[in-house]
Order: sequence, then structure tokens, then C-alpha cells
Amino acid sequence: MDSNALSSFVGGLWDGQIVPQLTEYIKIPNKSPMFDADWARHGYMDQAVALMEAWAKAQPIAGMQVEVVRLPGRTPLIFIEIPGQGEDTVLLYGHLDKQPEMTGWSAHLGPWKPVLEGDKLYGRGGADDGYAIFGSLAAILALQAQGIPHARCVVMIEACEESGSYDLPYYVDHLAARIGKPSLIVCLDSGCGNYDQLWLTTSLRGLTGGNLSVQVLEEGVHSGDASGVVASSFRILRRILSRLEDEVSGKILPQELHVEIPAQRVAQARRTAEILGDAVYSKFPLVDGLQPMDADLAELVLNRTWRPALSITGVGGLPSLDSAGNVLRPYTAVKLSLRVPPTLNAGKAGEFLKRLLESEPPYGAKVKFDLEKAGSGWEAPALAPWLEQSVDAASQRFFGAPVAYNGEGGSIPFMGMLGEKFPGAQFLITGVLGPHSNAHGPNEFLHIPTGKRMSMCVAQVVADHYVASGQGLTSGVAASHAHTVKGGDGCCD
Repeated sequence: MDSNALSSFVGGLWDGQIVPQLTEYIKIPNKSPMFDADWARHGYMDQAVALMEAWAKAQPIAGMQVEVVRLPGRTPLIFIEIPGQGEDTVLLYGHLDKQPEMTGWSAHLGPWKPVLEGDKLYGRGGADDGYAIFGSLAAILALQAQGIPHARCVVMIEACEESGSYDLPYYVDHLAARIGKPSLIVCLDSGCGNYDQLWLTTSLRGLTGGNLSVQVLEEGVHSGDASGVVASSFRILRRILSRLEDEVSGKILPQELHVEIPAQRVAQARRTAEILGDAVYSKFPLVDGLQPMDADLAELVLNRTWRPALSITGVGGLPSLDSAGNVLRPYTAVKLSLRVPPTLNAGKAGEFLKRLLESEPPYGAKVKFDLEKAGSGWEAPALAPWLEQSVDAASQRFFGAPVAYNGEGGSIPFMGMLGEKFPGAQFLITGVLGPHSNAHGPNEFLHIPTGKRMSMCVAQVVADHYVASGQGLTSGVAASHAHTVKGGDGCCD
């Protein structure tokens, strides 16, 4: 492989085609179904699909077939098959649906307003995860431009990930024969600790949660009349939440929601803390003077990746401040988002959560918890020697620094599903969501140089996968013979 030629090819493709395509994609408000119940009627999802489908079909990849698969009543899926050499298969995954707008964008930015400033392309969805289809095909194009062989490749881009990927299992079953049995799975929907090296995701937390409501009255009454007689719904809710979370430390109290953290992941957390330093917490837009939840950086990494944590993401029953009268309100409701450890069964965690919150309601209040979601996390299998050497060589070659490993606090439901279906597969889970990129929040951006380097690293790994497959080393339970990856130079701006 000519690394300089590959860097030049990928960089030119990103600048000439991919960034302009992502600019148009950001303009489309194709929110995930959970945030746009009328997504089919609005047509934004179809617009995003059509944009990516047209670009993919225009690429000169030998024998490639691009299809939009539509199962009745479900979000569409882009399915791409690329012929290769040998009998092995590589599966590359991403998604195109988006999170909602969120408030707090800078005055000159907006969720559907693409703005290019230096190396950053601002707007919703560029980094999470619109670039995935472009980055994946750029890697294949770069290999074919040099005549470098690769295995058969399947690219799947779903439109329901931000809603929990509830449509995806139906597509995986529907397309099972065409997907085959991949020995390498590449996912570009994860994060990176910095923009200086390739980061591999070793685990993903699971997620459960829903709507918790506490009702004490049929209608609101004068607070001077009822307070001290009728318990506040807010206080009861606060008391119930204390069953789940220590309000002083933020620790999740029930041991049923914890797991024993593997020693290897503890060691990796310490190494991540050494690499990132204060960036473990300073990457967030903290208000002046706010301190992190622990002074030990490694503990913060483990809190984010292997321990359960609660977020209140929505509130009901509370009027705005400018319309809040002296009323004892009839009810208070909150939306709970509980991140659970990677190896914990999220379905069982959700059932436990419902029992915990609804049992023995204080004062006999009407307490109800409607479970909305339950998606288990994922822990990566051990890297085969060929992949371990390949990712480090790719990081050294295109980033100029060794590969790094870290867990992620968020969820990618597809990974757990694929881990169960293809237990012998190797996983390359990575992404461009680094410091301040702020996926799901205001001022989300894609760091373009990292996107370029990511495409180059994927190309390197796919090429090495082909060599390793010829030696029978692509399985996670392959023989211990190491595949030597040739060194090289090259990088990009």
C-alpha cells in the first residue's frame, strides 16, 4: 500500500465530494422516529436516504449494488453489497437518522444550518452519524484505486438508531442470507478521546428508562390551603428517586444495577486517564467553578463507561417560571434515562426499575413508571493478533500516534445484536465524536481531518483483514500466529 497515495486520494475525495454532501445532509431535519412520529409523512428521512443513495450509486466501485430496502411500517435501510476476493465478508455499519434540535446553539449556528469553520463542519448529524456511509465507501474506493484486494463488503445504514434501532432486527433477519457471516464488523458511530490517534471502543453501556409520574390530586389547589395537609408530588417523586440514586454522590444504590468491572477494563481506564488528563472532564462545557464528580480521573472514566448513572431528561407537570402561581400541583412527572453497565441485561434492569419505583408509594400516592426503552450494552471480544497489530499500525501511519482503547458511555444497540449473531467476528468500533463535538447537544460538529484519517484507517484494516483471512486468522478464536503489518508513512491535514 502506498500510504501517501492513499492519503491524497481520501483527502481529495473528502474535500471534493464528501464535505459538500454532508453539508446538504445537515440541512435535512430527518429526526429519528422517537422525535418525529410523523416522519414518514414529512418525508425528511426519504430525502436523506435519497441523497446518500444517489452519491453511493455514482461511485466507481466495481460490481457494487446499492439498494434501499423498505419493510412495511418501518424506517428504510440502505443496503450495499461490494464484491471482493476470497470467501470472507466485512460488514460496515452506520446510521442516518438524527437527534432533535436541542436549544443553546450559538447565534451563527443551528441544527439544520451547516457552517464550515476551519476544520469543523457544524450541524446536526454530520458526525453522528452521517459521515459513516461516505467514510466507509471512501475506504473501499481508496483500496481499489491501488488495486489492493479486499474481502466482500456489506454496508448497512439504518434510519432508527437514535430511537434504539428497534427496526433493525427485522432487517437483519430479512437480509440474513445476503449479509452472510462477517468475520470483521466495522462501526463508525462511536467516539474518540482526542483527535490525535485512533480510538477503539471496548465497551458500550446499555440503557433503560421511561416516564415516572406521581399524582396526588385530581386538579391543582391553592398552596396556602393544601400545603402541610397534602403531600407535594415533587417531594414524593424526590423521595422515590432516592431509592435509586444517592442525591449526594450520584451513585446508583441497588447492587442489582451494578456488575463487577473486568480487571482489563480497569487497567485500560487508568491508561485512558493518563492519555487524556484533565480532558476527561474539561471537554464538557462546564460552568465556571464546577468540579467533576471525582478527583480520580480513572474513576471518572469508569463512572462513564462501566457504572450505572441516572439522567433526568424531561419534566412534566411544572409550569414555566413566568406562569407559576401559588398552586399545589396535582402531579409531577420526569423522564428517566438510566445508563447501565455493558454486561448487564437491560431488559431485566428495566423490570427491576419498575418494581423499585412503583412499590409502596408514599402516602398512597398514585405512582406509575412507564418503561419506554431497554437496550443492553456490549463488551468487545478480545482482539485477534492480526487486528491488534493492524489498528496500531494504522493509527501510527495516519495519525502519528499509537492506538488507544476506551469504553463509551452511550449505546449502539446494533453491536450487542451482532455480537450475539456472529460470536466469532472481530469488531472495529470507532468514531469521530471527540472533545467538544457535542453529539445530541448544541453546536455539534464533525472534525474533518479525523474523518479523513478514519477512512484511511478503515482502508488499512480492511486490507489487512484480507491478508489475515487467507491465513485463517480473522476469527476471534483464531490461532495465535501474529500477522505482521508493514509500516509506512503518510498522513493528512
